[in-house]
Amino acid sequence: MTTAMGAALRRIQLGNALSAFGNGFTIPFLFIYVSQVRNLGASTAGVVLATFAVAALVVLPFTGRVIDRRGPLPVAVVGGVVAAMGSMGLGLADSKVLVVAAAAALGSGMAVIQPSLATMIVWCSTTATRSRAFAMQFFMNNLGLGIGGLLGGQLVDTSDPSSFVRLFAIESVMFLVLGATVATVRLPKVPRVDDAVPTGRDEQDAAGGWRALLADRAMVQLSVLGFVMFFACYGQFESGLAAFAVEVTRISPATLGMALAANTAAIVLAQFVVLKLVERRRRSRVIALVGLIWTVAWLAAGVSGLVPGAHGVATALLISTYALFGVGESMLSPTLAPLVADLAPARMVGQYNSAFALVKQLALAIGPAAGGLIAGAGMFGVYIVMLVVCSLGISVLALRLGRRLTAAQDNPVRAAVVRRSVPAESAECAGSVDDRMPVSV
Repeated sequence: MTTAMGAALRRIQLGNALSAFGNGFTIPFLFIYVSQVRNLGASTAGVVLATFAVAALVVLPFTGRVIDRRGPLPVAVVGGVVAAMGSMGLGLADSKVLVVAAAAALGSGMAVIQPSLATMIVWCSTTATRSRAFAMQFFMNNLGLGIGGLLGGQLVDTSDPSSFVRLFAIESVMFLVLGATVATVRLPKVPRVDDAVPTGRDEQDAAGGWRALLADRAMVQLSVLGFVMFFACYGQFESGLAAFAVEVTRISPATLGMALAANTAAIVLAQFVVLKLVERRRRSRVIALVGLIWTVAWLAAGVSGLVPGAHGVATALLISTYALFGVGESMLSPTLAPLVADLAPARMVGQYNSAFALVKQLALAIGPAAGGLIAGAGMFGVYIVMLVVCSLGISVLALRLGRRLTAAQDNPVRAAVVRRSVPAESAECAGSVDDRMPVSV
């Protein structure tokens, strides 16, 4: 990676961290703000949260093609401005219509920022450095959210609406800072990916758009895997798992906050230790291991509801569930997003990133609804069994995906070492067989 690429990557990571810092000021308090501070009721707060998902689902199908045609930088800048307007609008809105409209703007802006930044990271990294770049992005994102949430909690006062206006103003400014920061990044003038995994079909795929993407069996399998992953983990944090913790394990809301903190702490503390362990191993097997870790996490949650007489043990098991999820997330951050990028033809990186972001949003929209309905019906045994099966399914789907990946896609660091070991005079021949070379763990 060149010095210029490294400088550009640092600016992108800084902008991402600052926007996450701004998000942390408002995300934990949004439901309370709409329902209680603005006195619009819990139903309106629910509509506002749903609006974020709906807005993302509306804009994401078109975002990828715009990124590939215009470049990720202008899309990220526009997304930052729109998100800033939506955030400030939420802080000032005092009616249902205005609150929902502001949420739609904020959700749309945030939705297009995600694949734009991911594409910029791809352009400013190589297959060998991409895992570390995405791991850093995930680390900075969680650190920013955590610090923002802690500071926001000190500034907020439910009896004073102006305190929430300050929070949304800070978030709005951070989105504008994101836009200004990435606007100074010097990217290639034409869409290209340095050291891209060759596919031999870039031109025809760029013209085919969604049809070409859906014809890519590996990407379709990865999308299915991603949906199950986001449904079974991220989609349950604020719905079914929280309900299970309070109603079955019988922990207090304060202890639930400790469990969430354990999740963040596991990510922050484990990220770079885990990175060293996984970046030279096959991505498909790392994802399969995450499925097994999450299976243990869900079993621990289930057992925590079976020991009501030992409250300390139950609490420890529940907190360990959140911590284990954090370990799994830290393993996915250097694995999942780089794999999406390495599956994409060079001229369709934006399309692939947007498609995977769309899958994530679908899972995050359906997951909480499904978990909430099952928990609301009191079917917690069925709930735990369903998520254990989903976690085991992640392992099975990951291993099946591994059979479709080339060596360079499944383990680019190992493949790069193999390529460098090939004598220069036989490089052309080696390049023709490298993608079929098995990779050891």
